[in-house]
Amino acid sequence: MSIGFLVFGLAILYFFSLLAKFLHRVWWAPLRTQYAMELQGIKGPSYKFVRGNTVEISSMKSNSMRGNMELNHDIFSRTMPHFYTWINIYGKVFYFWNGEKAELVITEPELVKEVLNKSESYSRTDPDKYMRKIIGDGIVASEGEKWVKLRKLANQAFHAENLKNMVPAMVESVEMMMKKWREEKTREVDISKEFTFMTSEMISKTAFGSSYSQGEKVFNMLRQLSIITGRNAYKTKIPVISDLFKNSDDRESDKMEKEIQDFFLRILDQRKKETTREAHEKHGFGDDYLGSLLRANHDPVEKKRISVQEIIDECKTFYSAGHATTSTLLSWTALLLAIDSEWQEKARQEVLEVFGPHNPNSEGLSKLKTMSMIINESLRLYPPVPINERKTTKTSKLGNLIIPPNTKINMPILALHHDPAIWGDDAHLFKPERFSKGIAEATKNIPAAFSPFGLGPRTCVGMSFATNEAKIALCMILQRYTITLSPNYVHSPVQIMSLRPQHGVKVVLHAL
Repeated sequence: MSIGFLVFGLAILYFFSLLAKFLHRVWWAPLRTQYAMELQGIKGPSYKFVRGNTVEISSMKSNSMRGNMELNHDIFSRTMPHFYTWINIYGKVFYFWNGEKAELVITEPELVKEVLNKSESYSRTDPDKYMRKIIGDGIVASEGEKWVKLRKLANQAFHAENLKNMVPAMVESVEMMMKKWREEKTREVDISKEFTFMTSEMISKTAFGSSYSQGEKVFNMLRQLSIITGRNAYKTKIPVISDLFKNSDDRESDKMEKEIQDFFLRILDQRKKETTREAHEKHGFGDDYLGSLLRANHDPVEKKRISVQEIIDECKTFYSAGHATTSTLLSWTALLLAIDSEWQEKARQEVLEVFGPHNPNSEGLSKLKTMSMIINESLRLYPPVPINERKTTKTSKLGNLIIPPNTKINMPILALHHDPAIWGDDAHLFKPERFSKGIAEATKNIPAAFSPFGLGPRTCVGMSFATNEAKIALCMILQRYTITLSPNYVHSPVQIMSLRPQHGVKVVLHAL
Protein backbone atom coordinates (compact mmCIF):
# COMPACT_ATOMS: atom_id res chain seq x y z
CA MET A 1 0.00 0.00 0.00
CA SER A 2 2.76 2.42 0.97
CA ILE A 3 4.64 1.55 -2.24
CA GLY A 4 1.51 2.33 -4.25
CA PHE A 5 1.19 5.72 -2.56
CA LEU A 6 4.88 6.38 -3.17
CA VAL A 7 4.56 5.59 -6.91
CA PHE A 8 1.42 7.75 -7.09
CA GLY A 9 3.20 10.59 -5.30
CA LEU A 10 6.20 10.36 -7.61
CA ALA A 11 3.89 10.37 -10.63
CA ILE A 12 2.12 13.50 -9.35
CA LEU A 13 5.49 15.14 -8.69
CA TYR A 14 6.70 14.26 -12.19
CA PHE A 15 3.49 15.63 -13.71
CA PHE A 16 3.80 18.92 -11.88
CA SER A 17 7.49 19.24 -12.81
CA LEU A 18 6.55 18.80 -16.49
CA LEU A 19 3.74 21.30 -16.09
CA ALA A 20 6.12 23.79 -14.48
CA LYS A 21 8.60 23.41 -17.33
CA PHE A 22 5.81 23.82 -19.87
CA LEU A 23 4.43 26.96 -18.18
CA HIS A 24 7.92 28.40 -17.86
CA ARG A 25 8.48 27.90 -21.60
CA VAL A 26 5.12 29.18 -22.86
CA TRP A 27 4.23 31.79 -20.24
CA TRP A 28 6.96 33.03 -17.89
CA ALA A 29 9.87 33.10 -20.39
CA PRO A 30 7.87 35.00 -23.08
CA LEU A 31 6.68 37.60 -20.52
CA ARG A 32 10.25 38.09 -19.31
CA THR A 33 11.49 38.47 -22.91
CA GLN A 34 8.69 40.95 -23.70
CA TYR A 35 9.62 43.03 -20.65
CA ALA A 36 13.34 43.03 -21.62
CA MET A 37 12.54 44.08 -25.20
CA GLU A 38 10.18 46.88 -24.24
CA LEU A 39 12.62 48.16 -21.64
CA GLN A 40 14.92 48.96 -24.61
CA GLY A 41 12.15 50.62 -26.60
CA ILE A 42 11.57 47.63 -28.90
CA LYS A 43 7.86 47.03 -29.39
CA GLY A 44 5.75 44.47 -31.16
CA PRO A 45 2.40 42.67 -31.21
CA SER A 46 1.33 41.18 -27.88
CA TYR A 47 2.03 37.54 -27.04
CA LYS A 48 -0.84 35.03 -27.29
CA PHE A 49 -0.51 31.96 -25.07
CA VAL A 50 1.33 29.09 -26.86
CA ARG A 51 0.53 30.23 -30.39
CA GLY A 52 2.17 33.67 -30.24
CA ASN A 53 1.25 35.62 -33.39
CA THR A 54 1.09 32.64 -35.76
CA VAL A 55 -2.69 32.88 -36.20
CA GLU A 56 -2.44 36.60 -37.04
CA ILE A 57 0.37 35.97 -39.51
CA SER A 58 -1.47 33.14 -41.27
CA SER A 59 -4.62 35.28 -41.49
CA MET A 60 -2.72 38.29 -42.89
CA LYS A 61 -0.92 36.18 -45.47
CA SER A 62 -4.14 34.44 -46.49
CA ASN A 63 -6.04 37.74 -46.85
CA SER A 64 -3.25 39.39 -48.82
CA MET A 65 -3.23 36.59 -51.39
CA ARG A 66 -6.98 36.74 -52.07
CA GLY A 67 -7.77 37.89 -55.58
CA ASN A 68 -5.38 39.00 -58.28
CA MET A 69 -2.91 41.81 -57.86
CA GLU A 70 -2.68 44.78 -60.20
CA LEU A 71 0.31 44.66 -62.52
CA ASN A 72 2.79 46.70 -60.51
CA HIS A 73 5.95 46.03 -58.52
CA ASP A 74 4.78 47.28 -55.10
CA ILE A 75 4.81 43.73 -53.72
CA PHE A 76 6.08 44.00 -50.13
CA SER A 77 2.62 44.38 -48.56
CA ARG A 78 1.31 41.38 -50.53
CA THR A 79 4.14 38.89 -50.02
CA MET A 80 5.07 39.85 -46.42
CA PRO A 81 1.92 41.52 -45.03
CA HIS A 82 2.84 40.84 -41.39
CA PHE A 83 6.20 42.58 -41.71
CA TYR A 84 4.68 45.43 -43.75
CA THR A 85 1.91 45.98 -41.18
CA TRP A 86 4.13 45.83 -38.11
CA ILE A 87 6.87 48.05 -39.59
CA ASN A 88 4.21 50.74 -40.06
CA ILE A 89 2.98 50.29 -36.48
CA TYR A 90 6.17 49.60 -34.49
CA GLY A 91 8.97 51.00 -36.65
CA LYS A 92 11.94 49.49 -38.47
CA VAL A 93 13.03 47.39 -35.48
CA PHE A 94 10.37 45.30 -33.73
CA TYR A 95 9.70 41.83 -32.42
CA PHE A 96 6.92 39.29 -32.93
CA TRP A 97 6.07 35.84 -31.57
CA ASN A 98 6.53 32.64 -33.55
CA GLY A 99 4.83 30.35 -31.09
CA GLU A 100 6.39 30.99 -27.69
CA LYS A 101 9.64 32.34 -29.14
CA ALA A 102 10.28 36.02 -29.81
CA GLU A 103 11.88 36.91 -33.14
CA LEU A 104 13.51 40.26 -33.85
CA VAL A 105 12.92 42.02 -37.18
CA ILE A 106 15.37 44.67 -38.36
CA THR A 107 15.19 46.79 -41.51
CA GLU A 108 17.74 49.44 -40.54
CA PRO A 109 20.55 49.06 -43.14
CA GLU A 110 23.35 49.77 -40.63
CA LEU A 111 22.06 47.08 -38.27
CA VAL A 112 21.55 44.58 -41.10
CA LYS A 113 25.15 45.15 -42.22
CA GLU A 114 26.40 44.61 -38.65
CA VAL A 115 24.54 41.30 -38.29
CA LEU A 116 25.62 39.91 -41.68
CA ASN A 117 29.27 40.90 -41.19
CA LYS A 118 29.72 39.56 -37.64
CA SER A 119 29.51 35.81 -38.08
CA GLU A 120 31.15 35.24 -34.68
CA SER A 121 28.14 36.84 -32.94
CA TYR A 122 25.37 35.99 -35.41
CA SER A 123 25.21 32.48 -36.82
CA ARG A 124 22.86 30.83 -39.28
CA THR A 125 19.51 29.87 -37.82
CA ASP A 126 18.77 26.21 -37.14
CA PRO A 127 16.73 24.79 -40.04
CA ASP A 128 13.35 23.41 -38.99
CA LYS A 129 12.65 19.72 -39.54
CA TYR A 130 11.31 20.28 -43.07
CA MET A 131 14.06 22.62 -44.23
CA ARG A 132 16.68 20.20 -42.91
CA LYS A 133 15.32 17.57 -45.29
CA ILE A 134 16.12 19.94 -48.18
CA ILE A 135 19.58 21.13 -47.18
CA GLY A 136 20.70 18.62 -44.55
CA ASP A 137 23.67 19.84 -42.54
CA GLY A 138 25.50 21.27 -45.54
CA ILE A 139 27.10 24.62 -46.24
CA VAL A 140 23.91 26.62 -45.62
CA ALA A 141 23.31 25.20 -42.14
CA SER A 142 26.87 24.54 -40.93
CA GLU A 143 29.13 26.73 -38.80
CA GLY A 144 32.75 26.92 -37.66
CA GLU A 145 35.44 24.66 -39.10
CA LYS A 146 32.94 22.56 -41.01
CA TRP A 147 31.56 25.63 -42.81
CA VAL A 148 35.08 26.87 -43.62
CA LYS A 149 35.93 23.47 -45.13
CA LEU A 150 32.73 23.30 -47.24
CA ARG A 151 32.95 26.95 -48.29
CA LYS A 152 36.51 26.44 -49.51
CA LEU A 153 35.39 23.50 -51.67
CA ALA A 154 32.51 25.51 -53.11
CA ASN A 155 34.77 28.51 -53.82
CA GLN A 156 37.18 26.24 -55.72
CA ALA A 157 34.36 24.72 -57.76
CA PHE A 158 32.88 28.09 -58.75
CA HIS A 159 35.99 30.24 -59.15
CA ALA A 160 36.44 32.38 -62.27
CA GLU A 161 38.30 29.83 -64.41
CA ASN A 162 35.77 27.08 -63.71
CA LEU A 163 32.89 29.45 -64.44
CA LYS A 164 34.50 30.22 -67.78
CA ASN A 165 34.67 26.51 -68.58
CA MET A 166 30.97 26.11 -67.71
CA VAL A 167 29.79 28.55 -70.41
CA PRO A 168 29.51 25.94 -73.24
CA ALA A 169 27.35 23.68 -71.07
CA MET A 170 25.16 26.65 -70.13
CA VAL A 171 24.76 27.59 -73.79
CA GLU A 172 23.83 24.00 -74.62
CA SER A 173 21.13 24.00 -71.93
CA VAL A 174 19.56 27.19 -73.35
CA GLU A 175 19.69 25.72 -76.87
CA MET A 176 17.81 22.65 -75.63
CA MET A 177 15.07 24.91 -74.27
CA MET A 178 14.77 27.00 -77.43
CA LYS A 179 14.75 23.94 -79.67
CA LYS A 180 11.18 23.31 -78.46
CA TRP A 181 10.19 26.88 -79.33
CA ARG A 182 11.19 26.69 -83.00
CA GLU A 183 8.12 24.76 -84.06
CA GLU A 184 6.01 27.94 -84.25
CA LYS A 185 6.94 31.51 -85.15
CA THR A 186 4.74 32.98 -82.42
CA ARG A 187 3.82 31.05 -79.33
CA GLU A 188 2.68 31.53 -75.77
CA VAL A 189 4.77 29.87 -73.08
CA ASP A 190 4.92 29.87 -69.32
CA ILE A 191 8.50 31.04 -69.38
CA SER A 192 8.97 30.47 -65.63
CA LYS A 193 8.34 26.75 -66.17
CA GLU A 194 10.74 26.74 -69.10
CA PHE A 195 13.41 28.42 -66.97
CA THR A 196 12.89 25.88 -64.19
CA PHE A 197 13.69 23.01 -66.57
CA MET A 198 16.59 24.90 -68.17
CA THR A 199 18.33 25.91 -64.93
CA SER A 200 17.84 22.39 -63.56
CA GLU A 201 19.61 21.09 -66.66
CA MET A 202 22.40 23.66 -66.19
CA ILE A 203 23.12 22.79 -62.57
CA SER A 204 22.96 19.07 -63.40
CA LYS A 205 25.50 19.40 -66.24
CA THR A 206 27.90 21.94 -64.81
CA ALA A 207 28.06 20.83 -61.17
CA PHE A 208 27.20 17.14 -61.29
CA GLY A 209 28.00 15.94 -64.81
CA SER A 210 24.47 14.57 -65.28
CA SER A 211 21.24 15.83 -66.85
CA TYR A 212 17.84 17.09 -65.73
CA SER A 213 16.17 13.90 -66.93
CA GLN A 214 18.33 11.86 -64.53
CA GLY A 215 17.31 13.93 -61.53
CA GLU A 216 13.83 15.06 -62.60
CA LYS A 217 12.10 13.18 -59.79
CA VAL A 218 14.51 14.63 -57.21
CA PHE A 219 14.00 18.19 -58.48
CA ASN A 220 10.24 17.69 -58.18
CA MET A 221 10.55 16.29 -54.65
CA LEU A 222 12.81 19.16 -53.57
CA ARG A 223 10.22 21.62 -54.92
CA GLN A 224 7.47 19.78 -53.05
CA LEU A 225 9.53 19.84 -49.85
CA SER A 226 9.94 23.63 -50.22
CA ILE A 227 6.14 23.98 -50.47
CA ILE A 228 5.70 21.86 -47.32
CA THR A 229 8.34 23.99 -45.55
CA GLY A 230 6.58 27.20 -46.57
CA ARG A 231 3.13 26.17 -45.43
CA ASN A 232 4.44 25.04 -42.03
CA ALA A 233 6.49 28.17 -41.33
CA TYR A 234 3.89 29.84 -39.10
CA LYS A 235 1.76 26.93 -37.96
CA THR A 236 1.08 26.78 -34.24
CA LYS A 237 3.29 24.10 -32.74
CA ILE A 238 2.51 22.87 -29.23
CA PRO A 239 5.84 22.13 -27.49
CA VAL A 240 6.61 18.41 -26.98
CA ILE A 241 3.30 17.24 -28.50
CA SER A 242 4.17 18.41 -32.05
CA ASP A 243 7.46 16.51 -31.79
CA LEU A 244 5.86 13.26 -30.65
CA PHE A 245 3.10 12.85 -33.24
CA LYS A 246 3.66 12.87 -37.02
CA ASN A 247 1.18 14.52 -39.36
CA SER A 248 0.70 13.91 -43.10
CA ASP A 249 3.42 16.46 -44.00
CA ASP A 250 5.86 14.64 -41.70
CA ARG A 251 5.13 11.28 -43.29
CA GLU A 252 5.27 12.61 -46.84
CA SER A 253 8.50 14.53 -46.26
CA ASP A 254 10.12 11.51 -44.55
CA LYS A 255 9.40 9.40 -47.60
CA MET A 256 10.79 12.01 -50.01
CA GLU A 257 13.90 12.51 -47.88
CA LYS A 258 14.64 8.78 -48.09
CA GLU A 259 14.17 8.72 -51.88
CA ILE A 260 16.42 11.79 -52.33
CA GLN A 261 19.10 10.21 -50.14
CA ASP A 262 19.00 6.99 -52.20
CA PHE A 263 19.22 8.96 -55.47
CA PHE A 264 22.40 10.76 -54.46
CA LEU A 265 23.98 7.57 -53.19
CA ARG A 266 23.40 6.10 -56.68
CA ILE A 267 24.92 9.22 -58.29
CA LEU A 268 28.03 8.86 -56.10
CA ASP A 269 28.39 5.15 -56.86
CA GLN A 270 27.97 5.82 -60.57
CA ARG A 271 30.68 8.51 -60.58
CA LYS A 272 33.07 6.23 -58.69
CA LYS A 273 32.49 3.38 -61.17
CA GLU A 274 32.91 5.67 -64.19
CA THR A 275 36.26 6.91 -62.93
CA THR A 276 38.95 4.48 -64.03
CA ARG A 277 41.95 3.94 -61.82
CA GLU A 278 44.23 5.74 -64.30
CA ALA A 279 41.86 8.72 -64.56
CA HIS A 280 41.50 8.78 -60.80
CA GLU A 281 45.25 9.03 -60.33
CA LYS A 282 45.49 11.86 -62.89
CA HIS A 283 42.33 13.93 -62.37
CA GLY A 284 40.58 12.58 -59.31
CA PHE A 285 36.84 12.17 -59.81
CA GLY A 286 36.25 14.94 -62.37
CA ASP A 287 36.58 18.71 -62.54
CA ASP A 288 33.02 19.59 -61.55
CA TYR A 289 31.62 20.22 -58.06
CA LEU A 290 30.75 16.57 -57.50
CA GLY A 291 34.32 15.62 -58.40
CA SER A 292 35.74 18.09 -55.88
CA LEU A 293 33.43 16.71 -53.18
CA LEU A 294 34.53 13.14 -53.89
CA ARG A 295 38.19 14.17 -53.82
CA ALA A 296 37.60 15.76 -50.42
CA ASN A 297 35.99 12.51 -49.28
CA HIS A 298 39.27 10.73 -50.12
CA ASP A 299 41.61 13.46 -48.81
CA PRO A 300 44.58 11.89 -46.96
CA VAL A 301 44.45 14.71 -44.39
CA GLU A 302 41.67 13.85 -41.96
CA LYS A 303 40.84 17.48 -41.10
CA LYS A 304 40.14 18.22 -44.77
CA ARG A 305 38.11 15.07 -45.35
CA ILE A 306 34.32 15.14 -45.65
CA SER A 307 31.90 12.26 -45.14
CA VAL A 308 29.54 10.69 -47.69
CA GLN A 309 26.61 12.25 -45.82
CA GLU A 310 28.22 15.68 -46.10
CA ILE A 311 28.57 15.14 -49.88
CA ILE A 312 24.87 14.25 -50.10
CA ASP A 313 23.90 17.34 -48.07
CA GLU A 314 25.94 19.55 -50.42
CA CYS A 315 24.34 17.91 -53.46
CA LYS A 316 20.87 18.55 -52.03
CA THR A 317 21.71 22.18 -51.30
CA PHE A 318 23.04 22.91 -54.79
CA TYR A 319 20.32 20.92 -56.55
CA SER A 320 17.61 22.92 -54.76
CA ALA A 321 19.21 26.38 -54.47
CA GLY A 322 21.36 26.12 -57.60
CA HIS A 323 18.44 26.27 -60.00
CA ALA A 324 15.73 27.98 -57.92
CA THR A 325 17.61 31.27 -57.56
CA THR A 326 18.35 31.64 -61.27
CA SER A 327 14.98 30.42 -62.53
CA THR A 328 13.13 32.98 -60.39
CA LEU A 329 15.58 35.74 -61.36
CA LEU A 330 15.05 34.93 -65.04
CA SER A 331 11.28 34.69 -64.66
CA TRP A 332 10.94 38.13 -63.10
CA THR A 333 13.44 39.67 -65.54
CA ALA A 334 11.49 38.25 -68.50
CA LEU A 335 8.32 39.77 -67.04
CA LEU A 336 9.97 43.18 -66.64
CA LEU A 337 11.32 43.13 -70.21
CA ALA A 338 7.98 41.96 -71.61
CA ILE A 339 6.33 44.97 -69.95
CA ASP A 340 9.03 47.47 -70.93
CA SER A 341 9.74 47.13 -74.66
CA GLU A 342 12.17 50.08 -74.60
CA TRP A 343 14.56 48.41 -72.16
CA GLN A 344 14.10 45.11 -73.94
CA GLU A 345 15.27 46.73 -77.18
CA LYS A 346 18.22 48.42 -75.44
CA ALA A 347 19.32 45.04 -74.09
CA ARG A 348 18.90 43.39 -77.50
CA GLN A 349 21.01 46.02 -79.25
CA GLU A 350 23.79 45.59 -76.69
CA VAL A 351 23.73 41.80 -77.13
CA LEU A 352 23.96 42.15 -80.91
CA GLU A 353 26.81 44.66 -80.60
CA VAL A 354 28.81 42.33 -78.33
CA PHE A 355 27.99 38.90 -79.82
CA GLY A 356 26.22 39.53 -83.12
CA PRO A 357 24.23 36.40 -84.06
CA HIS A 358 26.74 34.13 -82.27
CA ASN A 359 26.31 32.39 -78.94
CA PRO A 360 27.66 34.18 -75.83
CA ASN A 361 31.19 33.58 -74.60
CA SER A 362 32.80 34.32 -71.25
CA GLU A 363 34.83 37.29 -72.54
CA GLY A 364 31.74 39.10 -73.80
CA LEU A 365 29.61 38.59 -70.69
CA SER A 366 31.60 41.16 -68.71
CA LYS A 367 30.90 43.78 -71.43
CA LEU A 368 27.12 43.66 -70.98
CA LYS A 369 26.59 46.88 -69.01
CA THR A 370 22.92 47.39 -69.93
CA MET A 371 22.15 43.75 -69.18
CA SER A 372 23.84 44.06 -65.76
CA MET A 373 21.73 47.14 -64.96
CA ILE A 374 18.54 45.28 -65.90
CA ILE A 375 19.48 42.21 -63.82
CA ASN A 376 20.35 44.35 -60.79
CA GLU A 377 17.02 46.20 -61.00
CA SER A 378 15.20 42.88 -61.32
CA LEU A 379 17.06 41.59 -58.23
CA ARG A 380 16.09 44.77 -56.38
CA LEU A 381 12.38 44.58 -57.17
CA TYR A 382 12.09 40.79 -56.96
CA PRO A 383 14.98 39.34 -54.89
CA PRO A 384 14.78 35.53 -55.23
CA VAL A 385 15.52 35.11 -51.51
CA PRO A 386 13.57 38.01 -49.94
CA ILE A 387 14.61 37.47 -46.33
CA ASN A 388 17.85 36.75 -44.47
CA GLU A 389 17.90 35.09 -41.05
CA ARG A 390 20.48 34.81 -38.28
CA LYS A 391 20.50 34.04 -34.57
CA THR A 392 22.61 35.37 -31.74
CA THR A 393 25.26 32.94 -30.51
CA LYS A 394 25.67 34.91 -27.26
CA THR A 395 24.39 38.09 -25.63
CA SER A 396 25.18 40.63 -28.37
CA LYS A 397 25.25 44.41 -28.66
CA LEU A 398 23.51 45.46 -31.87
CA GLY A 399 23.69 49.22 -32.29
CA ASN A 400 22.35 50.44 -28.96
CA LEU A 401 20.40 47.25 -28.32
CA ILE A 402 21.34 44.26 -26.13
CA ILE A 403 20.06 41.05 -27.74
CA PRO A 404 19.88 37.87 -25.61
CA PRO A 405 21.51 34.64 -26.85
CA ASN A 406 19.68 32.30 -29.23
CA THR A 407 17.40 35.08 -30.52
CA LYS A 408 16.34 34.70 -34.13
CA ILE A 409 16.82 37.84 -36.25
CA ASN A 410 14.78 38.39 -39.41
CA MET A 411 16.08 40.79 -42.07
CA PRO A 412 13.48 41.19 -44.85
CA ILE A 413 15.72 42.24 -47.73
CA LEU A 414 12.59 43.02 -49.76
CA ALA A 415 11.74 45.82 -47.29
CA LEU A 416 15.14 47.47 -47.84
CA HIS A 417 14.96 47.01 -51.63
CA HIS A 418 11.58 48.79 -51.72
CA ASP A 419 12.31 51.49 -49.14
CA PRO A 420 11.56 54.99 -50.56
CA ALA A 421 13.97 56.49 -48.00
CA ILE A 422 16.79 54.68 -49.87
CA TRP A 423 15.53 54.52 -53.46
CA GLY A 424 13.21 57.53 -53.70
CA ASP A 425 9.49 57.88 -54.32
CA ASP A 426 9.82 55.79 -57.49
CA ALA A 427 11.15 52.80 -55.51
CA HIS A 428 8.41 50.55 -56.93
CA LEU A 429 9.16 51.39 -60.57
CA PHE A 430 11.40 49.43 -62.95
CA LYS A 431 14.27 51.84 -63.64
CA PRO A 432 17.52 50.05 -64.54
CA GLU A 433 19.23 53.41 -65.01
CA ARG A 434 19.54 53.52 -61.20
CA PHE A 435 22.52 51.21 -61.61
CA SER A 436 24.19 53.07 -64.50
CA LYS A 437 27.01 54.23 -62.21
CA GLY A 438 27.25 51.05 -60.15
CA ILE A 439 25.67 49.69 -56.99
CA ALA A 440 27.38 52.12 -54.55
CA GLU A 441 26.02 55.13 -56.45
CA ALA A 442 22.56 53.55 -56.76
CA THR A 443 22.36 52.90 -53.00
CA LYS A 444 23.90 56.25 -52.03
CA ASN A 445 26.57 54.17 -50.26
CA ILE A 446 24.01 52.98 -47.72
CA PRO A 447 25.24 49.60 -46.40
CA ALA A 448 23.02 46.57 -47.00
CA ALA A 449 20.55 48.63 -49.06
CA PHE A 450 21.04 46.15 -51.94
CA SER A 451 21.95 42.60 -50.96
CA PRO A 452 20.08 40.05 -53.11
CA PHE A 453 22.84 37.48 -52.54
CA GLY A 454 23.49 38.35 -48.92
CA LEU A 455 26.43 40.23 -47.47
CA GLY A 456 29.64 39.56 -45.57
CA PRO A 457 31.49 36.24 -45.23
CA ARG A 458 28.39 34.18 -46.06
CA THR A 459 27.55 35.91 -49.32
CA CYS A 460 26.01 33.34 -51.69
CA VAL A 461 28.84 31.28 -53.20
CA GLY A 462 26.82 30.79 -56.40
CA MET A 463 26.32 34.52 -57.12
CA SER A 464 28.57 34.67 -60.20
CA PHE A 465 27.27 31.31 -61.40
CA ALA A 466 23.65 32.56 -61.22
CA THR A 467 24.31 35.89 -62.94
CA ASN A 468 26.30 34.17 -65.72
CA GLU A 469 23.41 31.75 -66.28
CA ALA A 470 20.93 34.63 -66.42
CA LYS A 471 23.02 36.67 -68.85
CA ILE A 472 23.58 33.74 -71.21
CA ALA A 473 19.89 32.78 -71.27
CA LEU A 474 18.70 36.36 -71.80
CA CYS A 475 21.29 37.00 -74.53
CA MET A 476 20.28 33.93 -76.52
CA ILE A 477 16.56 34.65 -76.18
CA LEU A 478 16.88 38.33 -77.17
CA GLN A 479 18.96 37.40 -80.22
CA ARG A 480 16.06 35.32 -81.53
CA TYR A 481 12.81 36.60 -80.00
CA THR A 482 10.82 39.62 -78.96
CA ILE A 483 8.96 39.01 -75.69
CA THR A 484 5.49 40.42 -75.00
CA LEU A 485 3.24 39.78 -72.03
CA SER A 486 0.42 37.32 -72.61
CA PRO A 487 -3.14 38.53 -71.89
CA ASN A 488 -3.42 35.35 -69.80
CA TYR A 489 -0.71 36.44 -67.35
CA VAL A 490 -1.87 36.74 -63.72
CA HIS A 491 0.38 38.83 -61.47
CA SER A 492 0.71 37.07 -58.12
CA PRO A 493 4.15 37.07 -56.47
CA VAL A 494 4.28 34.68 -53.53
CA GLN A 495 6.96 33.84 -50.97
CA ILE A 496 7.40 30.07 -50.68
CA MET A 497 10.98 30.11 -49.44
CA SER A 498 11.97 31.96 -52.62
CA LEU A 499 9.94 34.79 -54.22
CA ARG A 500 8.01 33.01 -56.99
CA PRO A 501 5.33 33.84 -59.57
CA GLN A 502 2.40 31.85 -58.16
CA HIS A 503 0.73 31.32 -61.55
CA GLY A 504 3.89 31.36 -63.67
CA VAL A 505 4.92 34.05 -66.17
CA LYS A 506 3.01 33.66 -69.41
CA VAL A 507 4.57 35.52 -72.33
CA VAL A 508 4.32 35.46 -76.10
CA LEU A 509 7.55 34.83 -78.02
CA HIS A 510 7.77 36.43 -81.46
CA ALA A 511 10.56 35.01 -83.65
CA LEU A 512 12.80 37.70 -85.17
